[in-house]
Amino acid sequence: MRRTSSYTLAALMPSLMFCLPWCLGAAEPEAKKFFKSDAPDMPVYNLPNLLTADDGRKIVTCDDWKRVRRPEILELFRKHVYGRVPATPYQKSFKVANEDPNAMDGAATLKQVDVTITAGEKSLTIHLALFVPNKVAKPVPTFLLICNRSPENIDPTQKRKSEFWPAEEVLARGYGIAAFYNADVDPDKNDGFKDGIHGLLDGGKRPPDAWGTIAAWAWGASRCMDYFETDKDVARNKVAVIGHSRGGKAALWAGAEDERFTIACSNDSGCGGAALSRRQSKEKETVAKINKSFPHWFNETFKTYNGREEALPVDQHMLIALMAPRAVCVGSADQDLWADPRGEFMSIALAGPVYRLFGKQGLGESLKMPAIGESLHGDGAHYHIREGKHNLTLLDWKCYLDFADKVFGKAK
Repeated sequence: MRRTSSYTLAALMPSLMFCLPWCLGAAEPEAKKFFKSDAPDMPVYNLPNLLTADDGRKIVTCDDWKRVRRPEILELFRKHVYGRVPATPYQKSFKVANEDPNAMDGAATLKQVDVTITAGEKSLTIHLALFVPNKVAKPVPTFLLICNRSPENIDPTQKRKSEFWPAEEVLARGYGIAAFYNADVDPDKNDGFKDGIHGLLDGGKRPPDAWGTIAAWAWGASRCMDYFETDKDVARNKVAVIGHSRGGKAALWAGAEDERFTIACSNDSGCGGAALSRRQSKEKETVAKINKSFPHWFNETFKTYNGREEALPVDQHMLIALMAPRAVCVGSADQDLWADPRGEFMSIALAGPVYRLFGKQGLGESLKMPAIGESLHGDGAHYHIREGKHNLTLLDWKCYLDFADKVFGKAK
């Protein structure tokens, strides 16, 4: 194990030795059992049952999951957490505003695409930047980043380079890499849902389950996917959506709502992302804290669960499971206790029973949280924890690319 601060190590040591034999396989009565963490300040909590339908039926086949339980869980998340997209009609158009076939000294082709959404007399444009490598066979598998930081981090000129969007390194691995700025879709502020895509598509009084900003960013990722389906250089069946922090929450929801995404990657996404909501500790973000700080992220119904997470009909292991049998990645950082690394690991491990319905092992046979600096590559899921703070780093990208190689069968 790599050296880390005594505070962080002390906080994580129970996690590093934690196993989940009781929550997988025959022990899927997840909702029937009370789980008590070995962390001294962790209260007892009970998780909703992943493989029991609302009418009490047991889900025992992948067909049961696809026809019955998956639609139920998706609807529960729309109603109680992220909200639903309104049925307002809209038109979309794509325009390649700039194309440079000699980007990065000839290593790549850059396409800057305007994805324009029009409803009535209003319109909105998502500025999508896409690099594809020149010296590999097309179409290529591609990563799409939901960028929740300054646009300088996704500079298409590459005059300013950032580990947050390491275009050169990803291209060198034979992948395309794309990004859009989340505020193009919806500003990250509590503006009463008057700006951005809400201003175009919302009509009349917003109901309690109206979509929040996280859902809007996820919707924006799907509109970029619409463009990818028209681009002969992009392998439309090999697109990974990735996000960090609030962008990671959106990436998971995008993968849940839009089954065209082959992989969803969540980096340090925490509460409302990969981390279990029911795990409560003084170091981690809670439903009440996130709703108070960011009241625009989720729907209004989610606020009724402030301080009463146990009443939620879903938890985040169920969000992870919505990706099955497609692939999902979760990454944590050892000093990012606010995002709850252990809760993030538990969610992806607890999704294992659904992957097994499809003949996959999820994280694989090892259900022990890996040591700091190590990864678990299953056949349907990936988890890693690295040293450091809340950030999307080159090391995180390497872990996701390594897993994508496995998912897409890329030769080393």
